[in-house]
Amino acid sequence: MSQSRPIRTLLFSTLYPSSVRPNHGIFVETRLRELLKSGQVETRVVAPVPWFPSSNPRFGEWAQMAATPAFEERNGIQVWHPRYALPPKVGMNVAPWTLAWGARATVAKLIREGFDFDLIDAHYYYPDGVAAAMLSRWFKKPFVVTARGTDLNLIPQHPWPRKLIEKTAQAASGSIGVCAALMDELHKLGADREKLHVMRNGVDLERFQPLSKESMRQELGLPQGLVMLSVGHLIQRKGHDVAISAAALLPDATLVIIGEGEERERLEQQVVRLGLSERVRFTGAIANTQLARWYSAADVLVLASSREGWANVLLESMACGTPVVASRIWGTPEVVQNDVAGRLVMERSGEAFAAAVRTLYAARTDRAVVRRYAEGFSWAQTSDAQHSLFQSLSMKAVAQ
Repeated sequence: MSQSRPIRTLLFSTLYPSSVRPNHGIFVETRLRELLKSGQVETRVVAPVPWFPSSNPRFGEWAQMAATPAFEERNGIQVWHPRYALPPKVGMNVAPWTLAWGARATVAKLIREGFDFDLIDAHYYYPDGVAAAMLSRWFKKPFVVTARGTDLNLIPQHPWPRKLIEKTAQAASGSIGVCAALMDELHKLGADREKLHVMRNGVDLERFQPLSKESMRQELGLPQGLVMLSVGHLIQRKGHDVAISAAALLPDATLVIIGEGEERERLEQQVVRLGLSERVRFTGAIANTQLARWYSAADVLVLASSREGWANVLLESMACGTPVVASRIWGTPEVVQNDVAGRLVMERSGEAFAAAVRTLYAARTDRAVVRRYAEGFSWAQTSDAQHSLFQSLSMKAVAQ
C-alpha cells in the first residue's frame, strides 16, 4: 500500500443506519464518522438487510427493511444495502452464508469500479464477522471484527454459532472489543490475546451537551421533581420493567421510557397494573439528534440491562450533565468508574434501583462535574488506535 493515499477500508455490517431506520446501528456509523475526520482513511459501507417482499407498514420492521434503498449516501459516506435471505426457524444457523453470498456481488462491483480496499472492517461477531471471514477468503483481504455485546455475551451459548465464532477469531487479523470484558470473553473462546484490542466507544461531545433543565422540562411537558429516563429498544434484556418497578417505589418520580420494540404492550400493562399511568410516559423512538433535550431534562438515567457491551446511552447522558444508575455488568464498570458518573447496582430489582436512584438524587451531583467526567471519553484515542491497527495490517498484507 502506498503511503501517499489513505487506507481504504470496507465497513461490513448489518448494524448500520439507513434513511428508513436512522437509529439502527448508529454507534457503528458514529465510530466511522469520527475515524474519517482524520483524513487518513477512505471507506465504503456494505450494510446488507434481509430480503422481504413487502414494504406495507403493517409488517413493521420487516417492511422497513424492504423499503431500505439499495444505495444511499449518508453524511458523505457511500452505503450499499444488498439483500440476503433470512429464512424462518433456520435463519440463525444459515445467516453467515446467506449474508456473505448476498454481499459478494456488491463487493466485487466496488473492486471492479476502482475501490480496491485494503481490509474489511466488520462489526458484530455473528453472523457479520463470520460472513466477513468468507468475504476475506474470496477477495484475499485481511479482516478485523469488532465485538459489541450480545455477539459474545449471549450468542456463544448456542453451540454452532460458538464454533463459527471461534474459527473466525482465529482467522481474523485482529479483533476489537468496545470493552475489556468482551475481549476477555473472546480469549476464553480460544482467541490469541495478541490479536485482541480494546477500543472503547467515545461520545459526540458536540451533539450531547448540557441544555437548561428547566427550559427542556417546559418544552417537553415534564413536571418538577425527580425525573428518570430509561432509554433503549423495548426488549427484555434492556430492563425497562425494572425501571418501572423502581418508579413504583419512588412516589414523587416521573419515568420517561424512550424507545420502541416488542415489549411495549407488556410494559404498558405493567404500568397500568402498578397504577403508574400518570407517572410513566412512553415516547416511542426518538432520533439520536434529539436525545440531548431529554437527557438534559432528566435527573438520572436508569439502565437496568442484563447484558451490555458498552452502553452508549450512559456516556450520552453524562455528556449532557445527567448522572446514571446502571447494572454492574460487562463493560458498564468501565464507563461508570466513580460516584460522580453515577451508581452501579448489583441486583436487577426495582428495590435495588430505587435505592440507588434515591441516593444519587439526594447527592445533588453538580451537572458540570458530570459533564467534565464525560469529556474524558472523546473519540480521539479510539480513532488513533483504529488507524494504527488498520495501517499495520495493511502494510503487513502488502509485505506478504
